[in-house]
Amino acid sequence: MDVSIRTGKGQDVTVSAGELDSLRSRLRGPVVTAGEAGYDEARTLWNAMYDRRPAVAVRCAGAADVMQSVRFAAKQGLLLSVRGGGHNIAGNAVADGGLLLDLSGMRSIRVDANAQTVRVEAGARLADVDAETQAFGLATPLGINSTTGVAGLTLGGGFGWLSRRWGLTIDNLISADVVTAEGGLLHASATENPDLFWAIRGGGGNFGVVTSFEFGLHALGPTVLAGLILHPLAAAPETLRFYRDFAERAPDELACWFVLRKAPPLPFLAPEWHGKEILALAVCYSGPQAEGEMLLEPLRRFGQPLADVVAPAPYAAWQTVLDPLLTPGQRNYWKSHDFRRLEDGLIDVFVDFASRIPDPQTEIAFAQLGGAVGRVPSADTAYTHRDGNWVLNVHTRWSDPANDAKCIGWARELFNAATPFATGGAYVNFLTQDEGARVEQAYGSNYNRLLELKNRYDPTNLFRVNVNIRPPISAT
Repeated sequence: MDVSIRTGKGQDVTVSAGELDSLRSRLRGPVVTAGEAGYDEARTLWNAMYDRRPAVAVRCAGAADVMQSVRFAAKQGLLLSVRGGGHNIAGNAVADGGLLLDLSGMRSIRVDANAQTVRVEAGARLADVDAETQAFGLATPLGINSTTGVAGLTLGGGFGWLSRRWGLTIDNLISADVVTAEGGLLHASATENPDLFWAIRGGGGNFGVVTSFEFGLHALGPTVLAGLILHPLAAAPETLRFYRDFAERAPDELACWFVLRKAPPLPFLAPEWHGKEILALAVCYSGPQAEGEMLLEPLRRFGQPLADVVAPAPYAAWQTVLDPLLTPGQRNYWKSHDFRRLEDGLIDVFVDFASRIPDPQTEIAFAQLGGAVGRVPSADTAYTHRDGNWVLNVHTRWSDPANDAKCIGWARELFNAATPFATGGAYVNFLTQDEGARVEQAYGSNYNRLLELKNRYDPTNLFRVNVNIRPPISAT
């Protein structure tokens, strides 16, 4: 059957059944259309705000499938989108009416324990990598939700519990295999195609389809000292001021984040606090346990916590602790800022907005960076915002579409109230679909170099379904 597919210029073209059959004959993975087995699985995204329907989905089985599919899309100028884990907040993994490359089946992982490296295919999730690397007592800095895709996380920078000690995910990237806009496969590293290697470390999916990543590993685990310390919202102003001073003196081995939200029905929290506004301090210390116990004692003794469940825990298990709060199928809208310091006025903003959170699933999340992240020169990778010691994620989350306006409005109002305290930077992976005006902010001082490289590697803007760097000689 012939299929109508959208082009990158927004027009529809007819691709004949014969052309699709020819493509199928060159691939190992299936090519599916609406109504066929695997189509809905390929197109479904983590964020239920987006219900997009590509004309054709290629469920890639390996790099060769990606190469053939990219050539097919480029030849006909098709609108191309690329799905790894499907976690992107803006829904950029799938485009309506276009050709979708679904990499979610490419999840092979190979650890070289002697070299302390791991090779990861582009469809792998964080849990896949943690399971394989922790079997050898090794880890690399990734994110905080085990179902997140490694590819999207990495291409935007990537940060998590280990980043203060060992840097961003991209700071641990050794090499990558990249399918270019012409359908060729390049190996990118510090010595091979170094410009491309520089660009994919924070430049998003603008330069090609990465089919595999090679990361450096570090000795870790199997246990870390981690957990939550909970306080009532009424105690948040003084607690956060103490926390700020404590966190600013913390060694790189300690990551100390906080969340303001309505308390979920946690088994260790008294039932009368379920559904009430709380402050949760989340800590992860990756050094020796005895040192961590001593280091965390002042934070744990401060005030009158509602609960303290900091204890030794398997690192791989700690990486899944937030999964129940981040399940797929809910509506999500984010706004984010970078900050150099947690100012008193910013604390007041957070507490004010936390007192009127619009949905029990919504939270104000504040991640601590600095440490090793800030010691990498901003020009060394495409990710440039090395001066941000803190990252805010206004993580608005709800179920009922009738609450869209209320929840999105609250998030935007909080974002605006926090703006005077922010650096002006933006994290690529946190940008929503309506933040096109922040693209240059996201790439910051490296934007012009990224623009030059986009023009070299993808002058027709084939890879446009992303936080897009539009090449100047592109027709669109």
